[in-house]
Amino acid sequence: QVQLVESGGGLVQVGGSLRLSCAASRSILSIARMGWYRQAPGKQRELVATINSAFGTNYADSVKGRFTISRDNAKDTVSLQMNSLKPEDTALYYCNADYRGLPYWGQGTQVTVSS
Repeated sequence: QVQLVESGGGLVQVGGSLRLSCAASRSILSIARMGWYRQAPGKQRELVATINSAFGTNYADSVKGRFTISRDNAKDTVSLQMNSLKPEDTALYYCNADYRGLPYWGQGTQVTVSS
């Protein structure tokens, strides 16, 4: 199993930046892929960005050029740097890990972008 704990959410103005972090309970070297998803009120959960064990990345079109996902294998953390934030980025952000074919989720951290 993998426990995931997110941090770094908060309230920010349009155009601002936030950095989310996700700490894993085990070495992320053993985790095939990790990522961030988000869910806004009344909407389905959607992929934001993923990163695999070879540092390959994938982004939703809506965040390309603004968000950057990274991983620190020494600290067992995955981060999401979010720049040029927009009101439509407001959501609960979840960390995800794909470990041995099963998905694991954190509790989520709220990001609110005010205009």
